[in-house]
Amino acid sequence: MKHTFLAKYVEGTRRAREKFKQRVFVDLYCGPGRIQVKGETMTRPGGALVAWQHSLRDNAAFTSCFVGDLNTSRALACAERLKAMNAPAIALPGAAETTVDHALQVIPRSALCLAYLDPYNLQYLSFNVIEKLARLKFVDFAVHFSTMDLRRNVLMEYNPERARFDAAAPGWRDRIDPTAFVRGDADEAFFDYWCGLVQGLGFTISKRMPLVRDEGNRPLYHLVFFSRHELPNRIWGDVAQGPNREFDF
Repeated sequence: MKHTFLAKYVEGTRRAREKFKQRVFVDLYCGPGRIQVKGETMTRPGGALVAWQHSLRDNAAFTSCFVGDLNTSRALACAERLKAMNAPAIALPGAAETTVDHALQVIPRSALCLAYLDPYNLQYLSFNVIEKLARLKFVDFAVHFSTMDLRRNVLMEYNPERARFDAAAPGWRDRIDPTAFVRGDADEAFFDYWCGLVQGLGFTISKRMPLVRDEGNRPLYHLVFFSRHELPNRIWGDVAQGPNREFDF
């Protein structure tokens, strides 16, 4: 589902990309570039390959594709798969907190940038990565926010001796009333706090947040989009519609 929304958004913004000489795609949690859906024997293109393929219409292709992963072999594999599709791919092996600095050194400040952040769980969604990419003048974000990880572990992570969620939302323990755990809405309070951090960087978060569920209808994650400009948010709102589009814990 998330790749479907990503593809639609990339196609829907082609006219905007045409206005920029430099058009950049960033995926710092890219994996090997292929995925396998449970129950299928075949593999499918990963997010970076989907984004590149759907950027090719009307001479509005990405001029650079930066793909990184904590696993070096996966980052290199994804870059090679992109290059096989004639994409201008650059591999950035390593943790996103480090590779984001490498990306910022070479991304033109005048470029239109789409940051697709798709970490395995909330632990790796470092807000520092978002904060650094936000230095770019023209950048939009599509972010995998792990709802299941948050729901399952927010109570345990309130223990100050644990730190899995600290990078994702620095200072969150100081902003969540302990009674929220009694009421059962601490996960919502965490998400609201995270949204506040994003908005503090000057972004508007789209109300369209597609919810992806597993085969047992349990929520896995929401795809959260935010931008500084009205047009990207409006386009995302048009393409990211469906029965589970709102963020509703």
